[in-house]
Amino acid sequence: MNTRITLDHGSGGLASQNLISELFLRHLDNPLLHDLEDCAVLPREGQGRLALSTDSFVVDPIIFPGGTIGDLAVHGTINDLAMRGAMPLALSLGLIIEEGLEMDVLETVIRAVGAACRAAGVEVVTGDTKVVPAGKADRIYINTSGIGLVADGVDISGGNARPGDAVILSGTLADHGITIMTCRAGLRMEGDLRSDTAPLHRMIQRVLDAHPGVVRVLRDPTRGGLATTLCEIARASRVAIVLEEEAIPLRPQVRAACELIGLDPLYLANEGKCLLMAPAREAEDLVKTLRCSKAGRDATVIGRVEEGPPGRVTLRTGVGGSRLLEALTGEPLPRIC
Repeated sequence: MNTRITLDHGSGGLASQNLISELFLRHLDNPLLHDLEDCAVLPREGQGRLALSTDSFVVDPIIFPGGTIGDLAVHGTINDLAMRGAMPLALSLGLIIEEGLEMDVLETVIRAVGAACRAAGVEVVTGDTKVVPAGKADRIYINTSGIGLVADGVDISGGNARPGDAVILSGTLADHGITIMTCRAGLRMEGDLRSDTAPLHRMIQRVLDAHPGVVRVLRDPTRGGLATTLCEIARASRVAIVLEEEAIPLRPQVRAACELIGLDPLYLANEGKCLLMAPAREAEDLVKTLRCSKAGRDATVIGRVEEGPPGRVTLRTGVGGSRLLEALTGEPLPRIC
């Protein structure tokens, strides 16, 4: 390990994984934490199980096309709960505010938190505020924690993928990451570049209700993007995954912006999309159900799970070649969420 923390350790990629496995798990390991899921599902007697998740948001800029750090925080924690099949019950809200932040900016952020909560049907029920001296933070950081309820019989985990499963993506790739990048760089692009930040719990619940026991894996490809997320799933499930490049949905303006800046959309963050893995025979019906929701209208099958070297993820390119995908190394875009 490096002797000092670098931005790479916060990328969600290989350095982050090493930091977690070599330091955090060495001192904090327990059966619930060890699986490194988006949230923990707590065992309990009676109907349903409680799910618990927490996330911190340091995005720069804090107000961007399509959202703010406030609604991003609400959506991010709701989605972490949804990725274990949980319906959110309540959220906490922790704020670290830098001295000098304009009051109208703070109100804009908190108004966004409230609007996102009302739209999602989830309330902030507890919170905390700290103010630090000027220069000791960057305007505002937010932490949100959430609790949710997982219905009996729902067993969704990144370690559940099986050979023969289809890999389904709920919508277009890289919208959030490229929006933040162009906004931060002051680039003006043709087309409507906007973050895809959105809550996914209702869409996921519709899928689980319509197809009980079918979905094995759910994951939202946030930091580290699609490629890193699939590498994590392939390693946890001890399988190989093959993607079809031409099947991956990408908005034309996002593709153009990525080519201009030189970024790979497979490694850019998404804040309103998810991956599903389920038996291939169920894939067509799952896609139809996803497309009934606004958040899933561009859902499609992008690949398959195979037997093979555990953790290997391969992209079949449009020209008939293949490319080995690995977890993100380096930090192409810090402060993404």
